[in-house]
Amino acid sequence: MLRMEGIRKVFPGVVALDGVDFDLRAGEVHVLLGENGAGKSTLIKILSGVYRADGGRVLQNGRPVRVAGAEAAEKLGIAAIHQEFNLVPHLSIAENLFLGRQPRRYGLLDRKKMEADAAVLLQRVGVDAPPRTPVRELGIAGRQMVEIAKALSLRARVLIMDEPTAVLTAEEVNRLFAIVRKLRSEGVGIVFITHHLEEIPQIGDRVTVLRDGRSVGQVPASAPEDELVQQMVGRSIEQQYPRDTGRVTPSAQPLLRVTGLRRAGVFHDIHFEVRAGEVVGVAGLVGAGRTEVARAVFGADPYDAGTVEVLGKRLPGHNVSAALASGLGLVPEDRKGQGLVLGSSIQENLGLVTLRKATRGGLVDRAAQKRDAGRIAERMAVRMAGLDQHVGTLSGGNQQKVVIGKWLLAQSRVLILDEPTRGIDVGAKVEIYQLINELTASGHAVLMISSDLPEVLGMSDRVLVMSQGRIAGELTAREATQDAVMALAVGTSAHGANEMEDSPRGH
Repeated sequence: MLRMEGIRKVFPGVVALDGVDFDLRAGEVHVLLGENGAGKSTLIKILSGVYRADGGRVLQNGRPVRVAGAEAAEKLGIAAIHQEFNLVPHLSIAENLFLGRQPRRYGLLDRKKMEADAAVLLQRVGVDAPPRTPVRELGIAGRQMVEIAKALSLRARVLIMDEPTAVLTAEEVNRLFAIVRKLRSEGVGIVFITHHLEEIPQIGDRVTVLRDGRSVGQVPASAPEDELVQQMVGRSIEQQYPRDTGRVTPSAQPLLRVTGLRRAGVFHDIHFEVRAGEVVGVAGLVGAGRTEVARAVFGADPYDAGTVEVLGKRLPGHNVSAALASGLGLVPEDRKGQGLVLGSSIQENLGLVTLRKATRGGLVDRAAQKRDAGRIAERMAVRMAGLDQHVGTLSGGNQQKVVIGKWLLAQSRVLILDEPTRGIDVGAKVEIYQLINELTASGHAVLMISSDLPEVLGMSDRVLVMSQGRIAGELTAREATQDAVMALAVGTSAHGANEMEDSPRGH
């Protein structure tokens, strides 16, 4: 059906793809697997017309084709759902679904038909919002489902899905997989990129593994996870969660203390402490209020009552500058929208938090900034052409390393990590976990919010479980099992929690 032969792509200073072969059959799900920076996103951007290859060719049904742009890809029946949403926030869902393809009657926009067609697509992907709803009112998961609906509207014969499950709950993942299976039965060929290895046997038929811009192997989707990891990273990973949980001896004074924090209709009566050397995990279901609490503690959002103290000093509410000065740092859930300036360099992004300190007499000490940024980039093992490379051109995992790196450069004593490994491959995850261990071993404190329940259980010394805007319970590392966490999250007994297949992946 579709074949890519000898695909090569070079960016300034970086060979992104070096002679990659990839093929897709009608009616199959072909999983594309690899570490961040392995070349997966570059390959599918060439296939969908975002980039042009510097070498190689694309064949469809045995005939060479030229994918000169997104419009050419659409004409060839190729649709892509990229990690970066291609939506216009102020337009409605219906307008986004049919942007540039609006139905017309007598030369005028047929809004009634457009919204009726949109309603059918939304029902198909399980979105309850009316077609007239502005996209900006949807959460990340809702926007993801709109992207999927838009791709379905194109009646594509080749569908590319780049990390489509990263922000979805277990229920939404099941719904998506049902859609994918239906499309497969209709003869659609699907390229599926995921970092969740447990998904591969559920949805995949074949797996092609990329490493360092080359295809290193093809295996059936039933291949053991250990084999997939070995091919991805070129080595075995002995310990996925390298932390001896529960070993922390609490210090006399908490580095972070939150007391009675409340915001009407969002969260209520939030109390917790994080001490030096601890990783305190925060678990909960969609809408539990985890991210909202984190942003309020950091001063990014207001709250109605309560106190936040760092090293015994009370912080003024809704004051990010005060939080920064106190040694508090936040790695946000949305790294692209809130954690990075995508059009700026790696060096500039690493120095965002420390820019004021590096300024003397109105002038920035750029030599010192470059030296410090280079040191942090090396420590974080950021794969880059150089510090002047635009951060927006990095892979997702390397972007996350830059987001975390700027807080290391700022020497933050308390680091709040909101979904720190979402969309990151298994090798980079372990690197971040090891960094968390280094930070806590040197007396820092970490508050880690995650929808990946095994991650919470594997890396937390204590676990706070949120439900409906409240902390439903606190568990020690020994007490924190999947059943115990889910029982608190859903407000049922452990038996009731056991009936749930798994935890959500979004907020």
